[in-house]
Amino acid sequence: MSLPPPLRAPLALPAIAAPLFIISNPDLVIAECKSGVIGAFPSLNARPAEMLGTWLTRIKAELAAHDAAEPEVKAAPFAVNLIVHRSNDRLEHDLALCVEHRVPVVITSLGARAEVNDAIHSYGGVVLHDVITNAFAKKAIEKGADGLIAVAAGAGGHAGRMSPFALVQEIRAWFSGPLALSGAIATGDGVLGAQAMGADFAYIGSAFIATEEANAASAYKAAIVAGAAEDIVYTNLFTGVHGNYLRASIVNAGLDPDHLPESDPSKMNFASDRTKAWRDIWGSGQGIGAVHEVVPAAALIARLRREYVAARARLCARS
Repeated sequence: MSLPPPLRAPLALPAIAAPLFIISNPDLVIAECKSGVIGAFPSLNARPAEMLGTWLTRIKAELAAHDAAEPEVKAAPFAVNLIVHRSNDRLEHDLALCVEHRVPVVITSLGARAEVNDAIHSYGGVVLHDVITNAFAKKAIEKGADGLIAVAAGAGGHAGRMSPFALVQEIRAWFSGPLALSGAIATGDGVLGAQAMGADFAYIGSAFIATEEANAASAYKAAIVAGAAEDIVYTNLFTGVHGNYLRASIVNAGLDPDHLPESDPSKMNFASDRTKAWRDIWGSGQGIGAVHEVVPAAALIARLRREYVAARARLCARS
């Protein structure tokens, strides 16, 4: 199955920069897209809600200006992440703005709703839904999503427990549409590995926290640079949904990361309580051992591109 038009655009790297709560902003998204990867941000990052329209207008204008100035190296499309969970009282407002601005790619999370998909399809937009199991993947496609983001073990923030090999294998047994893979990908070798497993795109998040454009505290960026896989803690305490977080931030909050209680999933609120949790408790995936410095997003993407090309060359030399 060929990719739908918004996902068919030439990219410097077959990758989507994951929408990072609080962290992803217009500066980061614009830099990502100009550098040739699909940039994304959660709609809830635009606060107050009226700011979302301003963000969308700016992103579209700056990417259009880039394309006019450099028609041979056009920017990648951008994406907006919508939290579809019932606690998000901004969903209707944010969805209407995505339709008004004809956002090319919409990433839906924490629930699959046919009416949301229909609204995005009304103007030719593409919907990717993130899932942690094959069962959730089937429900998302049944409700009209165009593609999937397989969030495997090791991914930053909300993440599943399944091996990326198992999750992609099970999804590809029945689904041939657009598929991105998330889970500890922070090198060009990892991007190629995601493709080798059957994904169309790598979904990269934590590495972008340690970029100059990212809206993250300097201590957060430094912790990403200093951290490794063993510094990641998997818990559902902070939002009611299991996710991966930096051990140091949990300790700084006065908690014992090795003895965290379980949270009640029914009490999660992604539109309000979540802000404090993600501001003070820092999400991160297990791939951060590959991040060694804070750099501009363009430099990170250039590094990933070099590694990706080198990995492909090594693979061809062995065959």
